[in-house]
Amino acid sequence: MKKFKKVVTLSLALAMGLSLVACGGSDTATTTAGGDDAADTTAADASAEDTEAPADDAEASEDTEAPADDASVEKPDIANDGKKLNIACWNEEFKSRMEDHYPGYEKVDATHGKIGDIDVEWKITENANNAYQNDLDAKLLANESASEEDKIDMFLLEADYALKYVDADVTLPVEEVGISESELSNQYQYTKDIVTSQDGKLKAVSWQATPCALIYNREIAKELWGSDDPDTVAAKVDSWDNYYATAKEVADKGYYMQASVNDTYRVYSNNAATKWVDGTNVQIDPGIKEWVAKSKELVDMGACGTFGLWTDEWNQGFMPDGINGKKVFCYLGPAWLINFCMKYDTTDSDVSIADNGGWAACQPPQDFYWGGTWMAAAKGTDNPALVGEIMRTMTTDETVMLDITKKDKDYINNEAAMNGATGEEFNFEPLGGQNPIPMLSEKAKAIVINQSPYDQGCNEEFQNAMKNYFDGKASEDEAIAEFYKNIKVKYPELTTPE
Repeated sequence: MKKFKKVVTLSLALAMGLSLVACGGSDTATTTAGGDDAADTTAADASAEDTEAPADDAEASEDTEAPADDASVEKPDIANDGKKLNIACWNEEFKSRMEDHYPGYEKVDATHGKIGDIDVEWKITENANNAYQNDLDAKLLANESASEEDKIDMFLLEADYALKYVDADVTLPVEEVGISESELSNQYQYTKDIVTSQDGKLKAVSWQATPCALIYNREIAKELWGSDDPDTVAAKVDSWDNYYATAKEVADKGYYMQASVNDTYRVYSNNAATKWVDGTNVQIDPGIKEWVAKSKELVDMGACGTFGLWTDEWNQGFMPDGINGKKVFCYLGPAWLINFCMKYDTTDSDVSIADNGGWAACQPPQDFYWGGTWMAAAKGTDNPALVGEIMRTMTTDETVMLDITKKDKDYINNEAAMNGATGEEFNFEPLGGQNPIPMLSEKAKAIVINQSPYDQGCNEEFQNAMKNYFDGKASEDEAIAEFYKNIKVKYPELTTPE
C-alpha cells in the first residue's frame, strides 16, 4: 500500500470527515442486531470439517488453522490497570457481536456488561450529523488524562474516515496491545491496508470483510429472461456495457434498474486510478466522470432515482411494491447489506422481498468493497491487555468467527475459513437459501486500496453536488464548480481548479 506524503496532524485529522450513513457499520436509528444500518451472536463449533477451527490437533489442516503466536516476536509486557472498559461506537453492531460470541462476556443491561472482574460500558453515539466522530474526537484528545470513568479504551471506526484516526496520535499500533503480525496472516490484505498508518504501523483490526455482489430481484429476472439463475443474470450485468444495456431493457418494462444513481457510485470510486487529492490538489478521476455520464443516462431513461442512500425512497426499493409503485431490479453491496438492511419492514404488516427470499446474488460489473468496521485501541487506555485480547479473539479465532457467519451471516475477515464456508449452514435466507460466500471470497482477494485522508468528504460532496445536475437544476460544469466550492469550505488547505 502506498503511504501518503501528507502528514495528517491530529488537529487536521479531527476536523476532517462527515459520517458515512451505512448499514454494516454506520449510522441511523434503524441499526439493530440482524437488521442493520448498523448491522448489529459462546461460539459454536464449525460443523463442516473444511471450516472447523482446529483445536490442538497436530493433523489439523494448515489452511484452516488459526495462526499461532509468532514465538520469534518479543511481546510487550502488557497488563490491565483499570477496572472499567469503555468502548465507543455508533450503533449496536459490535456490541451484539461481543454479547453473542465473545467467550466469558456477560450482558448486564443495554449499555453495560462484564468480562471477568472488569466492567464494560458501551458509549454509543449515533452517526447522524457527524455526532459520533465529534464526540469521539473530544474524548480522544483528553484521553490520557481522563478519569477511568471517562477514558476511552477501544473505539470503532469505518473505512471512509479510518486514516483520520490511524494517522493521528490517538491510536495504538496493534503490536502495542500484544498482537503480532503472524496472528493476522489469514486476514484479507485490504482490511489491513485501510488501517495502516503512513509510517507502516497497523492501527486497527476488523472481524469482517466486505466484498460486494450484485443483488437482484428474482421475480423481475424470471419475467424478463425466464430464469433467476445467478449465471443467467450474471451474463446480463458482467460488464458495464452489459449492465447499461440491461438497464434500458429493465426500464422499458417499467422497472428501476437500481434504486438511485448512488448505488453504482462506490463501484466506480473503489476502482478509481487516482486519489481525490494529489499533494494538495483536488482531482476528479476519469472513472468518476464516467459515473456521472452513465448516471445521467440512467436518470433520463427512468432507470433510477436521484435520492440519497438510506432515505425512505431508497429503502422502499426493498419492498415488493418498490419506490412509489416502481419495483427495483438490483442493489450492489456486501453481506451486511443483504442481511441487515434489505429486510426493511416499514410496518408490522409489511413484508420485505428479503423476508420471502426474493433476492439472489451474482457477480457485479466490477469488484469493489463497501464499508466495514474496525476496532482500534485508544492511546491512554488502562486496559491494553484486554483490548488486545478482544481484538485477537474477534479477528483470529476461527471458531468464534465462523459462528458469526453462521448466526449473523456476516462475511468474516479470514480467507482460509471463508474458502471452506460451502455448507448449507452458510446459506442466506434473503437470497432464497443461496450461499454467496464462495463468490464473495473471489471478490475479496481482488480488492486493492487507493485511498486518501479526504475520501469521505470528497465522495459525499461530489454526490451531493451532482444531484443538481441529475435533477436538471444545474449543468454538469455548474455542479462540478459547486463541488469545488464546497470542498474548499470543508478543507481550506486544499487547492481546486480555478
